[in-house]
Amino acid sequence: MTTSTQGVTEVTDADFAAEVLGSGLPVLVKFTAEWCGPCRQLKPVLAAIAAEEAARLRIVEIDVDRNPETTVRYGVLATPTMMVFRAGEPVKSIVGARPKRRLLEELEDVLA
Repeated sequence: MTTSTQGVTEVTDADFAAEVLGSGLPVLVKFTAEWCGPCRQLKPVLAAIAAEEAARLRIVEIDVDRNPETTVRYGVLATPTMMVFRAGEPVKSIVGARPKRRLLEELEDVLA
């Protein structure tokens, strides 16, 4: 586990399997990049969801430029891409920034 920004942990190629695939909770992974404007817009949205849904969902982010292995493995072509993993498998993919309410609606089945 590297750094944590308001409940959103940063993961890397090296610890992705342990932090995401091995998690007991569903994990939302935000594939992000420092140069990505919409990724920055999502930061406070995901921080709020991380705080509210901590018992049901873990949120992490991974930098696509510094972690090409994981990015390529899951076929991520655009940032931000959010992927939800459950029991080590990707179960949902959402591309692009969203307002909090809409993102929560899209995550309802994962949080149920």
